[in-house]
Amino acid sequence: MRIRSVLTALALTGAALAAAPAAGAATTSAPVSEVSDVTPYATKITHAQATSMFQAVGITWSSSGGCSNRNVSTCTSFDQLNLESAQGAQTLKRASGCALNITGGTETGHASGTYSHWNGYKLDYGLNTCINNYITGSFTFIGNRADGAAQYRSGSGNIYAREGNHWDVTYYNCGGC
Repeated sequence: MRIRSVLTALALTGAALAAAPAAGAATTSAPVSEVSDVTPYATKITHAQATSMFQAVGITWSSSGGCSNRNVSTCTSFDQLNLESAQGAQTLKRASGCALNITGGTETGHASGTYSHWNGYKLDYGLNTCINNYITGSFTFIGNRADGAAQYRSGSGNIYAREGNHWDVTYYNCGGC
């Protein structure tokens, strides 16, 4: 038992050191997608862990299919969501004070790619006047995507794209949690 505790402590220390920038090293606030030599790595959480985190700050979620199965496109699932994405949602809720309803998570049916819904980097939020005004008034407009969605970048580098009936948010980090 004692050896396991020591090994666990060493592993955690090593992981923390590997994640920390070197002393005196320059850091960047650019999204991971703009840093060519960074391989995405994220801590994945379960649907139950995510819903607990969302409930703790008053975030709601809905599903057109009334389900949470990751493999059904009409469900809203949080299985395999990145911890930082869930924390980013909490940060947005706290900072904005707005009602947030998640309408899309890690379920199948979204566009593919490294920083995708399926890979845990994205959440969709329903539109409402409060959150629309908060995003457009607090974040920097960075132009339209190829599909015409207006994009805004937060100070932490997360990207908010206004698609037809929702905000499509890419979380590269927890937004300053």
